[in-house]
Amino acid sequence: MRVVVVGGTGNLGTAVLRRLHAEDRVTELVGVARRLPRGAGSPYGGVQWFPLDIGAPGARDRLAEVFRGADAVVHLGWALQPSHDPARMRATNVDGTAAVLGAVADAGVPQVVVASSVGTYASGPKGRRVDESWSTKGLRRSSYSRYKAENETMLTDFEARRPDVTVTRLRPGLVMQPAAAAEIVGLFAGRRVPTRWLRHVRPPVLPLSPRFVSQVVHADDVADAVWRAVDRRAGGAFNLAAEPPVDAGDVARAVGSRLLPVPYRALRLVVQVTWWLRLQPTEPGWLDIAAKVPVMATDRARRVLGWEPRHPAQDVLREFVGAVADRTGHPDSAPLRG
Repeated sequence: MRVVVVGGTGNLGTAVLRRLHAEDRVTELVGVARRLPRGAGSPYGGVQWFPLDIGAPGARDRLAEVFRGADAVVHLGWALQPSHDPARMRATNVDGTAAVLGAVADAGVPQVVVASSVGTYASGPKGRRVDESWSTKGLRRSSYSRYKAENETMLTDFEARRPDVTVTRLRPGLVMQPAAAAEIVGLFAGRRVPTRWLRHVRPPVLPLSPRFVSQVVHADDVADAVWRAVDRRAGGAFNLAAEPPVDAGDVARAVGSRLLPVPYRALRLVVQVTWWLRLQPTEPGWLDIAAKVPVMATDRARRVLGWEPRHPAQDVLREFVGAVADRTGHPDSAPLRG
């Protein structure tokens, strides 16, 4: 089996390569990334790499050459920064997905697995679970959510035009692993923000809104769902999350702090102003995702894929916070180096 992973050096891509390396049926692994790994350490060794920016002009034709002969394409390419440059973000996140789907069709690939997100969902309940039929129109004030929603519409149109291609949409919660700590801190706090002091001193209070209820999932568990979808050639949408959902109090306890409840609107205003002033890189739409997207049910993934997350949510969160203090990354991956 020949599998191509687009975005193979990032948080989820690294985990997917680890998972696919473990399968005897995968005889050829191909990676596509804008910045190639600088070494042959695990899991990047044994992969045929192609340097390619999916948002660049002509990307569709170049991708089609790479995709020819593939049994499946796993599309994980995404940009979270620069949040102040919407044209550049859209080129990767929307135009890049269009290029991948066009290349899948041109190359005659029988399956494409696309990483969507809980962020594609419209506002929904926190007190009960929603399945994959919940509206995927996204949240208006979050660019991440809008792009994910556009991609979901694009996938629906692609399915209608190309019934010969199995389209798989994975909708995970917040994807974490210790090796991605440096990358995620850099993306959401900035590369120059120090974190190693957290090994010795924990902040006495952590200001968060009680409205924040999120689902997290370990990157290795999402990667296992990727393989199961490819192995079974399972199409459709799959929610992926560890149990139980995580609230603001859980985050504070993982950090070793006491929760300081802050009204959501006040916290959002602070983030909005500091983002406008370019004092920090996180746009306020991320707070909307934490406060407004629904809690997902994962029954379909368990039933159709036989999927079961191996990492409880509290463990995922605690290990990630510890890795933030150590600024853990991967020396061979440009994204994971932070």
